[in-house]
Amino acid sequence: MLNLNEERKHLMISLYPEDSVKKMLKSLVLRARSTQNILNHVQFIQQRGLHSRNKMAMEYIAKGWNALKEIDRVIDYCEPRDKRLIPHLNTAKDNFEMALEVDNSNTHARYWLSRLHLKYHVPGQCKAIGASLLVEAANMGDADAQYELGRNLRIENKGVDTDQEAFYYLEKAADQLQPDALYLLGAVYLTGDCVKKDVASAIWCFHRASEKDHAGAAIAYGSLLLRGYEVPTSLTKFNLIKNGRKLRKKTGEANKPNPIQLAREQFENAARLGSDLGFRWLKRLEEEEKRLLAA
Repeated sequence: MLNLNEERKHLMISLYPEDSVKKMLKSLVLRARSTQNILNHVQFIQQRGLHSRNKMAMEYIAKGWNALKEIDRVIDYCEPRDKRLIPHLNTAKDNFEMALEVDNSNTHARYWLSRLHLKYHVPGQCKAIGASLLVEAANMGDADAQYELGRNLRIENKGVDTDQEAFYYLEKAADQLQPDALYLLGAVYLTGDCVKKDVASAIWCFHRASEKDHAGAAIAYGSLLLRGYEVPTSLTKFNLIKNGRKLRKKTGEANKPNPIQLAREQFENAARLGSDLGFRWLKRLEEEEKRLLAA
């Protein structure tokens, strides 16, 4: 696990200019791999047990997160560098740093502190420190950090190929059913970008993300069903068992789910989550049904 001291902070600031965050992330990822900084499974479980019991650290994180939530509430209505945001930014930063002081293995504090340095104009902002904290949190198993790192590594940057590293971290986050990672991984499988195109895997990812209330995934899943793609067998069997029905020995039409009804359920889910596109898809389905009845 990487330890940040003042000397290293100044060194990182001189080595990594703010306009090369993606190159910085790739360098940190490769360094972490080569020096075996990723915790093994047993160590990870032990660390999770330690900081899950650390109530003081979690209290600091809650205070920092509440301050960050207040910033997000008003930031769209003011300038990003508005001085009125500084007290909230300092509160968030101080609490996340205090959480790490009392529990240096806390991945949540690392992730949220990295977001402050990378996304907000917090006093003392340093993108190099933010990138380092993000890589550490991802390698320690934080699903949100893994998604954020994978997403950042996918941003196009001339001369830097990070597709495989991005896919690695997105898979790690998707294994923990992080909804944004599932959605992005589904898009990767659907387009065949950096991996072999696999629509069944894409549908699986969209299905799982939709179950986690991801509106975009629900829209993608429903539209694929309307285009004639079949639901993977693993999902249909799981749903039948979950609903308490017995699987029949012979496959027949009675066992096949209705794709239009399944698509409607996905669009309804997206609409319930406030997606305008979900409402538009539902309206389109109703108009199509009316047209077929009139014919």
